[in-house]
Amino acid sequence: MAKTQLGARVDEDIADLAKKRAADLGLSVGDYLARLVQDDTSGLRARAVDAAARFLTEHQSVFDEAEQAQQTARGAHAA
Repeated sequence: MAKTQLGARVDEDIADLAKKRAADLGLSVGDYLARLVQDDTSGLRARAVDAAARFLTEHQSVFDEAEQAQQTARGAHAA
């Protein structure tokens, strides 16, 4: 497949994050950006966010109980 060069201006912080994440994934910045665009336009990213939201909604009480137990334990250690 032929490749086309694109140019974009982003804040230095964003550029650094993109470079670091691409390196973590073993990708070039161009391949990393291509993956992001593909995920976004295929709906993969939206489906993942929706799945995470459903998971949190269904299991929020478990997280709340764990947080409460942690806070209670901290309070007991402070006494």
